[in-house]
Amino acid sequence: MPDSLGSRLKIGVIAPATNTVVQPECDSMRPRGVSNQMTRVLIPDTPVDSEAEFVNMMSAIRSSIENALDTVMACSPATVVMAMAAETFWEGVLDANALQQHLESRTHTRVILGMQACQAAIQRYGGVRRISLITPYMPSGDAQVRKQFADSGFEVVNLLGLKCNSPLLMAHELPDRLRRAVREVDDPSVELILQVGTNLAFASVAAEAESWLGKPVLAVNTCAYWQALRSNGIDDKIDGFGSLLLEH
Repeated sequence: MPDSLGSRLKIGVIAPATNTVVQPECDSMRPRGVSNQMTRVLIPDTPVDSEAEFVNMMSAIRSSIENALDTVMACSPATVVMAMAAETFWEGVLDANALQQHLESRTHTRVILGMQACQAAIQRYGGVRRISLITPYMPSGDAQVRKQFADSGFEVVNLLGLKCNSPLLMAHELPDRLRRAVREVDDPSVELILQVGTNLAFASVAAEAESWLGKPVLAVNTCAYWQALRSNGIDDKIDGFGSLLLEH
């Protein structure tokens, strides 16, 4: 339901309470007449120095998601962006498609998940199959990300996990480190580079990297916000976030 400030579109955005990147990145991408309504999923800033701690973090996230959905739906958004990439990549009881169906049956509105948004964005570049990935995760998380894309028909040429020590600290990775990560996963055979992990501040780095690599470089937050806009008929070209929002 539109309102005076969101006359074209009202988007609900759900992110972990520890995430400090999604809100400013989405607000920077917001066109005129679109409003972003943030709701937080309550999780502690759990250390993830080991595989077991990573699994515990994911369990904490899942237990809070439905409460956050109920909260954001109180403002009647037309679309909900689930800005929690690990949840949509992590193997569990529901795969990403089943999870989306479950959440949409609860909200009765469109729910954008990271995996589907990334795949839809990649398809806009036509025939891309060989990709490289950048994540903030530990090896077990990286394995799930690799599997999801491989199962979807992509060849993952290179994958770099930054092994961030907690959800909060993912946002502390500086642009220079992210630029080096792009260089590390690139080679002439790679057709597209994709970053996942919504608390890495990668949207502007991706746009910059496209200019010196001459190939698509995508950030998960950009993909999700792009899909939220385009699926609601908003085709504005938005500069500063790379070719996806400017050309597609």
